[in-house]
Amino acid sequence: MSAALDELFARCRAEGRAALIGYLPAGFPSYDVAVEALTAMVAEGVDAVEIGMPYSDPLMEGPVIQAAHQASLEAGTRQADVLRTVEAVAATGAPTLVMGYWNPVHRYGFERWAADLKAAGGVGAITPDLIPEEAPEWLDACRTHDLDPVFLVAPSSTDERIAVVGRTNRGFVYAAAVMGVTGARAEIGTGARRLVGRVRDQTDLPVAVGLGVSTGAQASQVAGFADGVVVGSALVTALAEGGVDAVRRLSAELAEGVRASASA
Repeated sequence: MSAALDELFARCRAEGRAALIGYLPAGFPSYDVAVEALTAMVAEGVDAVEIGMPYSDPLMEGPVIQAAHQASLEAGTRQADVLRTVEAVAATGAPTLVMGYWNPVHRYGFERWAADLKAAGGVGAITPDLIPEEAPEWLDACRTHDLDPVFLVAPSSTDERIAVVGRTNRGFVYAAAVMGVTGARAEIGTGARRLVGRVRDQTDLPVAVGLGVSTGAQASQVAGFADGVVVGSALVTALAEGGVDAVRRLSAELAEGVRASASA
């Protein structure tokens, strides 16, 4: 499997802080602007990048990301554009993953997708609507091409489900710590901390929390109990409303937040 995520989390652990993982969909609002925004995120301190694969029915996403997916598709974004985006962002040196629903990958072909993702410089893929038991071909392809498969857990996950994900994942466990669709939230609840504890009871992998973080203060709070802080909807909103400059400013604020947790 890829060593890039292991090295990233080890480095962040040595610095006494969580990793900051940022998300934007490929092709939103255009290929060039998306690449500019994603590389700006890295320049401002985002440690790893999730590139969203636009999909017509992203059921787990909130309205902000759903609208971005639709706009990207209407702009003509296709799999080749997703892979070109991976290549451009991976060139920054930041570990780069694709976050994508399973139907487009299934149509593309497990083996072909894994090979092309690796060739583009990707280190793995997050598959929100797939579970390990239904992914034998994908897991085989990941092993063949040294990619990290990342499955999700949620507050509703049983301990048995968390254990399966902990044994199967590579790189980290993605903890979707709020029930329902994605989206920025005004407050950080206690459920996320409990979920991280439950995951750590089952695996030694780092736990990255996706919780609707939208400010540096929230990022610092989550970084106090998780190994990684995932930010998506807030960055998409920043890009939609304020362009690349707004993404740059928010990324810097979030990066300061996770780093502040190291000295708190």
